[in-house]
Amino acid sequence: MKYFAATLALLALVAVVAAGEDDPHMLSDEFIELVRSKAKTWTPGRNFDASVSEGHIRGLMGVHPDAHKFTLPEKSQVLGNLVGDDGDDLPESFDARTAWPNCPTIGEIRDQGSCGSCWAFGAVEAMSDRVCIHSNGTVNFHFSAEDLVSCCHTCGFGCNGGFPGAAWSYWTHKGIVSGGSYNSNEGCRPYEIEPCEHHVNGTRPPCKNGRTPSCKHQCESSYSVDYAKDKHFGSKSYSIRRNPREIQREIMTNGPVEGAFTVYEDLILYKSGVYKHVHGKELGGHAIRILGWGVWGDSKVPYWLIGNSWNTDWGDNGFFRIVRGEDHCGIESAISAGLPAL
Repeated sequence: MKYFAATLALLALVAVVAAGEDDPHMLSDEFIELVRSKAKTWTPGRNFDASVSEGHIRGLMGVHPDAHKFTLPEKSQVLGNLVGDDGDDLPESFDARTAWPNCPTIGEIRDQGSCGSCWAFGAVEAMSDRVCIHSNGTVNFHFSAEDLVSCCHTCGFGCNGGFPGAAWSYWTHKGIVSGGSYNSNEGCRPYEIEPCEHHVNGTRPPCKNGRTPSCKHQCESSYSVDYAKDKHFGSKSYSIRRNPREIQREIMTNGPVEGAFTVYEDLILYKSGVYKHVHGKELGGHAIRILGWGVWGDSKVPYWLIGNSWNTDWGDNGFFRIVRGEDHCGIESAISAGLPAL
């Protein structure tokens, strides 16, 4: 009897695995409709052209599996300020874009191109926001994703994935120069990997596997500041423990943070609402910037407001919301942040 029960359990497991393997491709109309039938709090749709390969999409997930080994000390250990769990002082919603209207970087969406550099983008985006916030809007400095991706050899493997915690540590110890988006001619080292047409058909070139740029300790000739003098530093770097209220308080006090979470196939289809994983295989770890929170709809689903790095024609103009308060997909388990040296 035990053997029979074990056999049935094994057959059931095989059936589940087989069902997953038999799923339609994640960019097919059939998969979109399958997810649509299951999603209750969000709306899926087509963000990527059906011809985009699974390999390309997996390549965008640039949080290396070993990233947890580079987790920063918790904020209380670094700054000595023990934060309580009382969340009565927290508003129902908060959006860093409106809280600090004189800091335009908060509302920007960058594009990592064909490179698994999300770990660097989430970091430099939040660093840029925080320099502006802590300077009361007087310093607007775009930290260079190019500089971080190519020169931080302790941060991981460039376009092949990295460690968000190590990126913030590099900021405090080595500094990062300025640099805008591809072809912007902005700052010392603008991003050299061009945006590609990984979404629906458009004017950008097709996607190719991006190679990690070479590290250059010099600025573009059109930029008048010396590389060494252009470096800006963090004064402290730390992580926030897995407590939604502490994460909220950190964002409201110091600005957006970098988070990392597990991406499943259905997230690729996000258009609006509050994402909650309902179907599809795991694709990998992804780093993003969390800039606020709120509640959605009549049922008041709690969410985190997140800026992605897949350009503005993905999701909700480049942003998305994910359910808050239950560490969904690990979104509350890997929060990195720091304070700028001004």
